Amino acid sequence: MPQIQQSLKTMRRCPSFGGHARLAVVVTLGLGFLLDAGIASAADAASQVQLKHFPVAQIFTFLFLMLGPFKIIGPFAKITKGADAKITYRIALLSIFFSSLALLVAAFLGEGILSSYGIPLPVLALSAGIILFLVALQNVLQQFTPHSEDTASLAPTPTMNMALRPLAFPTIVTPYGIAALVVFLALSPDPQSRLTIGAVVLAIMLLNLIVMLLTRHILPVLGVVLPILGAVLGVVQVALGLQIINRSLNALGII
Repeated sequence: MPQIQQSLKTMRRCPSFGGHARLAVVVTLGLGFLLDAGIASAADAASQVQLKHFPVAQIFTFLFLMLGPFKIIGPFAKITKGADAKITYRIALLSIFFSSLALLVAAFLGEGILSSYGIPLPVLALSAGIILFLVALQNVLQQFTPHSEDTASLAPTPTMNMALRPLAFPTIVTPYGIAALVVFLALSPDPQSRLTIGAVVLAIMLLNLIVMLLTRHILPVLGVVLPILGAVLGVVQVALGLQIINRSLNALGII
């Protein structure tokens, strides 16, 4: 298979994010370390299957469905039921902080492990396609799964520990979301692409925070709109997963 040599571009500094949320600063600094962690393996990113073949819109769609607010609204509303605004804000902020920290650690560890094994990029891309396809198919099929009514159960008393479990883990940070993030980073041809992925993750985490803070006010609307949007994007994700699998098999010379 022909290999395409990619020259490393000059590393840009991530601009600081101003604003009221201290979380944005923490995650932004983390993205800088995330970028540094990927430089070592970027030198041998030579393959027909690279991140430049995945538009930013596709990457955002994948990670949004796996790490985004679709699956957060219900559990967060149940956890914070009866809590005042101050406790609700703290739980939301802490859950995003724990989630961002977990993704940062997973990126460090996953990138190092994949680099040490020297797995070819087409194989990584094939793995990503299979993961994305199976997760998307599961999400689409769940739309037709009947949900049992659980009216008898009482809502638990809100505590700060709930920001870690079950909100951050496994509601926001899912195993397949971590897998997709690690594979996308491994497929990144240069530091600029890694910074793009970091910015996408940052945007999704901030969007999760905003949705959680607004859940009480817009829960009726979100309960109708988000499932419909999730179903539509899920079908798109199934198709994109199959497309990645097809490209990877072509790059491997199998089809």
